[in-house]
Amino acid sequence: MNIAQALEIKGEIDSYERQEAAWLLEHIVGIGALELKLRLEQELTEIQEQAYLDGLARIEQGEPLAYVTGSQPFWTLDLKVTHDTLVPRPDTEILVETVLKLPISTNANIVDLGTGTGAIALSLASERPQWQVTATDIYLPTLEVAKENATRHGLTQVNFACGAWFEALESQTFDLIVSNPPYIDPEDVHMQKLKSEPERALIADNHGLADIEIIITQGKDWLKPNGWIVLEHGYDQGQAVRNIFEQQGFSQIQTIQDYGANDRVSLGQKSD
Repeated sequence: MNIAQALEIKGEIDSYERQEAAWLLEHIVGIGALELKLRLEQELTEIQEQAYLDGLARIEQGEPLAYVTGSQPFWTLDLKVTHDTLVPRPDTEILVETVLKLPISTNANIVDLGTGTGAIALSLASERPQWQVTATDIYLPTLEVAKENATRHGLTQVNFACGAWFEALESQTFDLIVSNPPYIDPEDVHMQKLKSEPERALIADNHGLADIEIIITQGKDWLKPNGWIVLEHGYDQGQAVRNIFEQQGFSQIQTIQDYGANDRVSLGQKSD
């Protein structure tokens, strides 16, 4: 089987399925997108062919491509991904963009709660090397993946702590608290499509708002004056999250939409 024949197995030309197959082949053969197009007649080895067919089968069963390849691009980084982590989504880059536009000190102290692969913490650390960045997660194997990603990209200024939300931290205050917490309602029909990913990182009680509420209500005590909390949430939760910020006395409250024009990130500033 050559590369052209391999690509024809999955999806129509220009379909997402065909693109996903191309990404899988690039990973297996170890070449980039342009080189793949220039090598359509190249024969796959038996090992490459079997790895490709096995990968397609796993994707067909609903497993994310990132779990098959073991990595996922996010922001400017390529991140290791395992079954202990969520797969970083492009929509989460909206949170990174939002934070980078905030008026925050050049030597700020920030924390990313529930860091997963480290996507948010490491992206911010790569853009703001003077910031003191802490990344937490409740599950140690997940935190080990984030540590490995930090090492891979030379982001040695990032510290890691294991524990649930603020319980992972020692007494200190922050200029910024960020998080992409679990925010899916346990009854949400979309959960069926996410069955391959760790449920603990997806589902929250109170219609998906329980962890968001903890972060905002407890977070105000961990913030410096004029500090910010920036959170990712579900497309239909913008108003509810803004309400929680308002109830807790935050100012400068707003919601930012994602690339699909859905509410995705909300933020608020602690008053003096």
